[in-house]
Amino acid sequence: MGIDGKARVKRYSALQILKQGLTGHTGWQPAWRDASPKPAYDVIIIGGGGHGLATAYYLASIHGITNVAVLEKGWIGGGNSGRNTTIVRSNYSIEGNTAFYEHSLKLWEGLSQELNYNVMFSQRGHLNLFFTPAQRDGLARRYNTMRLNGIDGEFLTRAQVEKMVPHLNYSDDARFPIMGGFFQARAGTARHDAVNWGYARAASALGVDIIQNCEVTGFIHQAGQIVGVETSRGEIRAEKTGMAVAGSTSLLAKMAGLGKLPIESHKLQAFVSEPIKPFLDTVVVYSAYHGHFYISQSDKGGMVFGGDLDGHNSYAQRGNLPIYNNVAGCAMNVMPALGRVKVLRQWAGIMDMSMDGSPFITKTDIDGLYLNAGWCYGGFKAIPGSGWCFAHTIAHDRPHEINSLLTLDRFKYGRQIDESGHGPFPKSH
Repeated sequence: MGIDGKARVKRYSALQILKQGLTGHTGWQPAWRDASPKPAYDVIIIGGGGHGLATAYYLASIHGITNVAVLEKGWIGGGNSGRNTTIVRSNYSIEGNTAFYEHSLKLWEGLSQELNYNVMFSQRGHLNLFFTPAQRDGLARRYNTMRLNGIDGEFLTRAQVEKMVPHLNYSDDARFPIMGGFFQARAGTARHDAVNWGYARAASALGVDIIQNCEVTGFIHQAGQIVGVETSRGEIRAEKTGMAVAGSTSLLAKMAGLGKLPIESHKLQAFVSEPIKPFLDTVVVYSAYHGHFYISQSDKGGMVFGGDLDGHNSYAQRGNLPIYNNVAGCAMNVMPALGRVKVLRQWAGIMDMSMDGSPFITKTDIDGLYLNAGWCYGGFKAIPGSGWCFAHTIAHDRPHEINSLLTLDRFKYGRQIDESGHGPFPKSH
């Protein structure tokens, strides 16, 4: 169900855009209500990023739970949702991830229409390069698994890769000689702030209160159950509270009494260059030896790219010179034409890195508390699927089949979902 029916805002349309253009754009309504907190709700969602907003929207649109508050300590989309490289894909191979990320990609494909908001989802494809026979075999295993699960994927020879992206480094004496690649055509990119605004607008239209500048400072316990939160704007009570706070998960989990979770906080940097003419019409990714790199071109012309984590725990939303050098070197290894392009800006998001590199969408051992965390590198692409599954879990007190394996107790029973095979080392995922 989209925002029709209960909508409290006008639908966007081509006719409305034309009318506003002729009248100086003076008649637009606010995209969502800037609500003040009420004393009590049915559900509280902590975190006003993509995951929290999507959860609130699906609680209202699918499950009919509209008495919901989304609490954000800053402004909507000011955290990781606004600090990423916007890549969307579903090329996963481990049970627990395959069905989830494919479900999320299918939601992406109809998201602009459902929300009546252009999230600028561009299915320009995702090309993963390989340079050695071992990498080829590893990617072949992944894509064979994908195809067995009904997920699209295509093996490309070196010649096919060169035809698709002719300005890579195809020299035989290149540091990373390109042998071929794997391509997912339905993958691509989306506009990070548009996704947040679209979910916020749609959720607000259905009655959800979106409350900014409202930091959670504690939890209210009663008879072993969490019945609300203490905030910088007063006490707010609810029967159910969901956390979707990315790198701040450990801090809030300790407040709630969950104890130490199997996650660590790391920062992941991203970069964008000055705008240039159309240069790259797909997403290019590779991992080789001590290098990891991904790049695409934004609609404004900037090259958006990134690499590995810093490798040490941090809450800093800024970068450092070693990562700058590493990412720039990775770019030059495969795309030397970028050598004279200037970097315009840099930022960092705080990743909640799980021990096996896969997320949690689950109830917790504390009644009334639900957890959405551990997204590592995969948070942005998972927003629709994460919100959809988290809303189901909160509404029904049990996971959906799609997120049934994404629970905390998988570590208790040794059922890790380790996509990269690095073992229980968060910084390696």
